[in-house]
Amino acid sequence: MLKKLSFFIGIFVFIAGQAALFGFRAEYVFAADIATTIDARRAQLEADLANLEKEIEGQQAILQSKQRERVSLERDVAILDAQIQEAKLSIRARDIAIEKLRTDIGGKQKLIGTLLDKMEGERRSLAQLVRKTNEVDQYSIVEVALAKENISELFSDIDSLDFLGRALGESLDEIEKTKNLTEGEKHALESKRAEEEELRGIQVLQQHRIEQNEADKKQILNITKGQEAAYQQVIKQKEKSAAAIRSELFTLRGSAAIPFEKALQFAEKARKATGVRAAFILGTIAEESELGANVGSGNWQKDLYQCYQNIGYPTSAEKQKAAFLSITGELGLNPDTMPVSKAPYYGCGGAMGPAQFMPTTWQLYKSSIASRTGHYPPNPWDAEDAFMAAALLLRDNGASGGGYAAERRAALRYLAGGNWQKPSYAFYGEDVMALAEKYQNMIDILQEN
Repeated sequence: MLKKLSFFIGIFVFIAGQAALFGFRAEYVFAADIATTIDARRAQLEADLANLEKEIEGQQAILQSKQRERVSLERDVAILDAQIQEAKLSIRARDIAIEKLRTDIGGKQKLIGTLLDKMEGERRSLAQLVRKTNEVDQYSIVEVALAKENISELFSDIDSLDFLGRALGESLDEIEKTKNLTEGEKHALESKRAEEEELRGIQVLQQHRIEQNEADKKQILNITKGQEAAYQQVIKQKEKSAAAIRSELFTLRGSAAIPFEKALQFAEKARKATGVRAAFILGTIAEESELGANVGSGNWQKDLYQCYQNIGYPTSAEKQKAAFLSITGELGLNPDTMPVSKAPYYGCGGAMGPAQFMPTTWQLYKSSIASRTGHYPPNPWDAEDAFMAAALLLRDNGASGGGYAAERRAALRYLAGGNWQKPSYAFYGEDVMALAEKYQNMIDILQEN
């Protein structure tokens, strides 16, 4: 009986060892195949993305060049064409970037599944080994020793069992480490995908800008029939429209619209306090307003606090909650009725008023805003305070130096902070600068009348 058991143990050790070795090699080859496929797809996507980003840079160069030219039909149509083409390229580039990240995530998921299967196989092998070891333990060492033809055979079986146990244990530990590392990489990639999808969600709104630019181009060509003289006549008519400009309402996010002249007064006051160009402040506020598809329809509990909780940022949720309740408490406002931006499908809301400041950011600028507007405490839903807040943040982002490059950079930092250089955000800077030019023209007309 004991001899048969000894023989079985020897066979079991050999088979289990070979199975473990074969499994390791099979999984290694499978993982290598996954990596090769993913690397090839990633390389292709990166090449496509690089080409698109070069095309986007080309459109940006056209925009900057044309904006320095004198007003003409050709120039304005070329600007609209460049804006339309840049926006379309940006949307395509984001789609490629999202696909690249999804390719990486898919590969990681397959690798994790493979590792989990191997871990389960290792666990089963260990369980079988434990059961067979327990069978041996049912006999005394004397009985086992007497069943052996020599003492070296006894120790060989014991050493084989011990070796296999250690090998399987070490293999299990190593796979566990690899699995944890892979899951960490997968989490990082999913975070990047969430960022890219957020940008794509914003760029859906950019699609509306494309449609508007195409409509503007069509209208210009319909009116002028492509004739420069007719276009210059249209420009002259616009220069006579100061009264219409004065009555135009300036749309504000999270607050009631105000006459353009009132908005200009607030922008000029902010300019004197910060050195940031008034038209640029107006352009930034207008961009924030137009991007807010759900203006004022959010609630702080759901779209700010609970949203941060749901995406796994409890500390940020508590900080934003405390700041929001402090702001509304100081102002004597009911927090449950104050409008904030609604959480879109790609992120959280909670931004306040025309300048779209998050509660914690408003707290950082609160004293600086109050000292310049004389409002103690300042109110993020008040247009004057919001204009001053936007100007202060733009100043801190480098806009007070003036010039196209400095202002565009400040606008991008206003949106994306330290991530402002990402090509994904370029459209925001171009939009703000186009709006700033529009409002500068309106300001020039008002000042001439």
